[in-house]
Amino acid sequence: MQSPQRICVFCGSNAGLRPAYVLAAQQLGSLLAQKGLTLVYGGGRIGLMGKLADAVLDAGGEAIGVIPLALVQRELAHHGLTDLRIVDSMHERKALMAELSDAFIAMPGGYGTLDEFCEILTWVQLGLQRKPCGVLNVNGYFDALLRFFDHAVQERFIHPAHREMLAIAQDSSVLLEKLLSSDVPAVDKILAKLEA
Repeated sequence: MQSPQRICVFCGSNAGLRPAYVLAAQQLGSLLAQKGLTLVYGGGRIGLMGKLADAVLDAGGEAIGVIPLALVQRELAHHGLTDLRIVDSMHERKALMAELSDAFIAMPGGYGTLDEFCEILTWVQLGLQRKPCGVLNVNGYFDALLRFFDHAVQERFIHPAHREMLAIAQDSSVLLEKLLSSDVPAVDKILAKLEA
């Protein structure tokens, strides 16, 4: 598999409670630029999304935003990006972000972050794509979600091989290293049926 060049990051349109979330977004953004990797993200100028994009741009990197027209009309779009793609719907947004990206990271966020990231994980599980996925677990933000994934494995709703495909780290440099060196195996979801 070719090394990823464009990294999609799903994260909150709010900054969150803890300063560590903003710091992590800024560190990841700077690191992406330093490594010559292009950011693909939701195109917003606020919250962690805005901090992440600003850090990429401030460090001389490139940032591609994908945002629905409805959010542009609410003045939430970041107009200083390398490339801003405006789409008609959230569905189109997710599809285009997936098409543009070589790997995916979830940072702290809410419903939208989980929706976008879990859809990508599902596509990997179904074999629709073989792109590495990781969680930047800032301050243990995703601990409860990761415990749920482990519970789903125990209850035979997620195959262990699919659970193991998810890279996890608390540090952005460690997570990026995992993603850049990752080779996502082809594991058929039918495996879960064979063991039911």
